Amino acid sequence: MTGFVFASQILLWIAVAVLAVLVAALARQVGVLHERIAPAGALTLHQKVNVGDTAPEMTLETLEGAEVVIGGKRQRRGQLIFFLSPDCPVCKTLLPVVRSARGAERGWLDVVLASDGDAAAHRRLVMAEGLAGFDYVLSEDLGRKLGVSKLPYAVLIDEEGRIASLGLVNNREHLESLFEAKERRVASIQEYLARG
Repeated sequence: MTGFVFASQILLWIAVAVLAVLVAALARQVGVLHERIAPAGALTLHQKVNVGDTAPEMTLETLEGAEVVIGGKRQRRGQLIFFLSPDCPVCKTLLPVVRSARGAERGWLDVVLASDGDAAAHRRLVMAEGLAGFDYVLSEDLGRKLGVSKLPYAVLIDEEGRIASLGLVNNREHLESLFEAKERRVASIQEYLARG
């Protein structure tokens, strides 16, 4: 009987050693994959406007009746244009992120919400989501000039009135990549990593 117990103990230790080697190999592979996976930035879907182009300068009326100037040289202030729709669930989930970015970057950034369509539906969205402090414009022409084809979409305009970064933004990482691309003076995070 002791020979059987001794043999089972040996087999058990062999199994533990094999398992330890497999876990170490798996951990190494996870590390390699982690290094290969780059952060995903905002996805640009069009070629209508490019980073570095002068943004179209437009004076638009907000939902509240005030005027807001889109584009143009702005004294040490950038401008984030966030395109959304009242019936876009992803847009609604990003509103807290936009609100947070507005607060964190308030020293240099103005945020404008933009869309088109029925003003009453947009006013209901403003009330439901607590967006009363934002400039909110309805302009199909603005979306066309900036090449917006899918939502949610954001365009970051720098202080000189040039497009600093732009793209489809589906999460916080995408929106923050616009600021990172502007800071690094590249069209996108993917371009920055490719230079790497």
